[in-house]
Amino acid sequence: MGYKNNKTGYRDGLLESRAVIEPGRYAIIPHDGLVRNSIPGFENVNITILASPRLGASFSDFICEFLEGGKNEQGFGGEGIESFVYVISGKLELSDGSNTYILESGGYAYFPAGELMYFSNAQIGITEAFLYQRQYNAIDGHKAYRVVGNIKDLTPINYEGMSDVLLWDFLPTDDLGFDMNMHILSFQPGASHGYVETHYQEHGAYVLSGKGMYNLNNNWYPVEKGDYIFMGAYCPQCAYAVGRNEPFAYIYSKDSNRHPGV
Repeated sequence: MGYKNNKTGYRDGLLESRAVIEPGRYAIIPHDGLVRNSIPGFENVNITILASPRLGASFSDFICEFLEGGKNEQGFGGEGIESFVYVISGKLELSDGSNTYILESGGYAYFPAGELMYFSNAQIGITEAFLYQRQYNAIDGHKAYRVVGNIKDLTPINYEGMSDVLLWDFLPTDDLGFDMNMHILSFQPGASHGYVETHYQEHGAYVLSGKGMYNLNNNWYPVEKGDYIFMGAYCPQCAYAVGRNEPFAYIYSKDSNRHPGV
């Protein structure tokens, strides 16, 4: 039920949810039950806050539906804040106030800290986009820069040598100017991680297609297209794809290239 599947009001049956929330550790926020939020600057946009510091994340994630005339002329980002946008479907006009980019399905952009993103729906129909923000962790001698592209122009790699698990990197992986990266990981039905991962980095993942079973802190949960998964630092995690004829794929963030502190 909810605005994402146009099922609201009276319902038959019991109220129920697949949502699982363990603040700071992990969370599953299913598409069934998402609510609209009001965020200054977004007009004619259905927007939902997914991850935030209140969940225990060091970043904020959003899922947006830009309706006809949907826009943000106030700016997304700010001083010390880095931003990322990925267009799931539709066509989005992105501007920095001077330069304009048209991002179609699969289009993405990273703006470094201090640069504002301005959005406008570039079509009559709904444009769906995934947004990310994080406080940038600067280090001397290195600096991030703007990146704009489309996944269609990227070559995926076999994830840890597995030909049925593909990985797309959106940002440079070997440039210390970047303190995070955004990826898409795609599993063919029956494919899985090679092992249960346990690591320092956080993830925020939005499922783009298919169905899977996700292991979070050694508990298994079913997930599907439209679900959101938060994985905190040191949370054991892995997945395998289920279903038929459609890959289980998700876009996810990862902090990187920084000392953890002492």
